Amino acid sequence: MGTFKDPARPVAASYGDHEDPYPSLSDFHDYEPNLEFDDTELHSASSVTDLQELLPATAEDYLESPVSDGTIEENFEAELGGTCGLEEEEEGGERAGEDEESFADIAKHGIVDIVGDDTCGRKVVVVSACKLPSNKLFNHEKFLKYLMHTLDQYVEQDYSLVYFHYGLNSKNKPPVSWLWSAYKALDRKYKKNLKALYLVHPTNFIRVVYNVFKPAISAKFGRKVLYVNYLHELQQHLSLSQLPIPPRVQQHDQQLLAKLKTPPAKTTGGAGAGAEDKTRPTQQFGVSLQYIKENNHQDPIPPVLKNCITFLDHPDALETEGLFRRSSSAAVVKEVQEQFNTGQVVVFNLPADVHTAAVIIKTFLRELSEPLLTFDLYDDVLKFQGLSKSERVNNIKQIVLERLPEDNYLVLKFLVNFLSKVMDRSDLNKMTASNLAVVFGPNLVRPRGGHMSLNAIAPINLFVELMLQHHHQIFIL
Repeated sequence: MGTFKDPARPVAASYGDHEDPYPSLSDFHDYEPNLEFDDTELHSASSVTDLQELLPATAEDYLESPVSDGTIEENFEAELGGTCGLEEEEEGGERAGEDEESFADIAKHGIVDIVGDDTCGRKVVVVSACKLPSNKLFNHEKFLKYLMHTLDQYVEQDYSLVYFHYGLNSKNKPPVSWLWSAYKALDRKYKKNLKALYLVHPTNFIRVVYNVFKPAISAKFGRKVLYVNYLHELQQHLSLSQLPIPPRVQQHDQQLLAKLKTPPAKTTGGAGAGAEDKTRPTQQFGVSLQYIKENNHQDPIPPVLKNCITFLDHPDALETEGLFRRSSSAAVVKEVQEQFNTGQVVVFNLPADVHTAAVIIKTFLRELSEPLLTFDLYDDVLKFQGLSKSERVNNIKQIVLERLPEDNYLVLKFLVNFLSKVMDRSDLNKMTASNLAVVFGPNLVRPRGGHMSLNAIAPINLFVELMLQHHHQIFIL
């Protein structure tokens, strides 16, 4: 299969007398929501010099002395590579539990969520402003640490961030000085692999903040940021059903749509491409393993999985740094899905299609009508972290060998045998058992209804990590 170019990025639109700082995903840009709070503080700081009065003294060096060779982000050229943070990730299961307890007062608000991959194969981080409590009751500095702790688990792979802006008001909006300290704290480590930042339901506040910080924001980072004026615009990039969209945000979106003179055209795409027709015998995505087996000569290994793993089971692919961490073009992924769904012969080429084949594997697992580790085992996996270390491997064996349906077991064994080869070359591809668990955990286990709480991720990842580390003891050869 040949390589494809990403779709052209839309050009920034005009907004009044100023250039719109971010491209818009909407063709219906005739309504700009009113501010939900007084932004006098921001308008009074219309330049970087003016902003100094609002920021602590420690920030002045960043404002008075811009990096001579470029912007803040562009000056950090030391290659972080896949080794950055591996030591921390390898202890992730144990330490994550402790950290979750120390951040319990922040996590209870549900401001930050992690959901499955988007159409490009990237993890999705969701931040909801409407869940921010009153400033009088909230520790913003601790929230920043919590946000960094959460992102630390994913910044070594490509990821996307969705920010629901609606609900930010005069009572819960962070001070500008905190926004600046947050931007500094979230340095290149966090920005490097952020591939898309979707600002949903933006207001003038977003534009003013952008203009204030613009001297410190690189053009490269700015191109990753996209306005999303209505929820339906996200459908081409994300499955709306997988996003934990707060009811208040959904209601606000309906109010905005009601004010449109021309109703938006229905969009298609997103996760589950091809799922509109699940009756085809060759269907691979969005159906059950049993359905695929019945239409695959009773072979329990789905053709899409066999094709992709056979292609990737080659030294040049296995040794690719960031295998399963990197994303692929959404258009390419959708086209390949359609080829598999219609029973076409898909031919991948080295090295161009390595990341596409890897994304297809993750997409297939994520879109199974029931996860590989089944809905019934979800609660058992969540309890796994509470077991003693001596009990954990035996518990995995019991779940995998005794409680997993036979076809699920055979598919899981086929996948894990391949992932063991990936781990064997982790010195080159940087994909340890811990890193693979972060990538595959949410794609192998999920609850009924699809929405997984952030607290569930640590035990799921630990379960998958130990399953990979001890695969020779768990799976019958």
